[in-house]
Amino acid sequence: MKIEVVPIAIILLIPFTIYSQSETDNKNLFSPAIEDNSMLIEEAYNQEDRVVQHISNFVFLPNLKDNFFYAFTQEWPAFGLKHQLSYTLQYNSFNKGAVNGLGDLLINYRYQLSYKESFVLCSPRLSLIIPTGNKNKGLGFGSWGLQTNLPISKRWTNHFINHINLGTTYLFKVREDVINFNKPLVSYFGGISLIWLVTEKFNLMLECLSFMNANPELNNKVTYSNQTIIAPAFRLAVNINNLQIVPGFSLPITFADNSKTEIGAFLYLSFEHKY
Repeated sequence: MKIEVVPIAIILLIPFTIYSQSETDNKNLFSPAIEDNSMLIEEAYNQEDRVVQHISNFVFLPNLKDNFFYAFTQEWPAFGLKHQLSYTLQYNSFNKGAVNGLGDLLINYRYQLSYKESFVLCSPRLSLIIPTGNKNKGLGFGSWGLQTNLPISKRWTNHFINHINLGTTYLFKVREDVINFNKPLVSYFGGISLIWLVTEKFNLMLECLSFMNANPELNNKVTYSNQTIIAPAFRLAVNINNLQIVPGFSLPITFADNSKTEIGAFLYLSFEHKY
């Protein structure tokens, strides 16, 4: 089943763009809410000055030989709201723990291009991929690379927010001696989420993320495979003095070319505080 990245984002956005402009005229009247704790889709909100966030993502896929994935991201403001630095550590486990270890490391920079006073928020990201994962065990790409993402966020009303992502992953040099492959690979991804702010501290979410993954083939040929994840989710916030704890949970449903549908479990946990 072929599922293109950009059409999915456009089609899913259409039903939620019918809110009238009058509802967004006074952006300062929106009520407080959780806005920067999505799971699959990246929001366009940089960290506020002197506020750090620690994010843990746990993904469990029981039907794929009990595969388990963990990612830890720590986000820091860099001299104010406009610039943000972060890093992402990954740990993967396959085949019921027979293969496990660190994945590739990402060093991330985000620039706050537009703010809440604008019609939409936009915060482009550039990440350096460092090949710390063991490629022979399937724990990493085995190549240095760059990843770009363009997150766009729009709060329509007191109760609804959309986030949209469009990005690429560029691997400088992928080498597969068995099939005589030695060249760069470029993959693409895009997605959208709809957030329902049920209350200030409890949200329901629906996220959709689609990939066009580049695959090395014999004699330096490249083919592409499609993968789409649809995930209903919820999140809630617990405030303790200057600490905000946000747990969340989703059921990612994965559709891929020539593969059966896979249902997993995604646990999100964030700690955010001043320093």
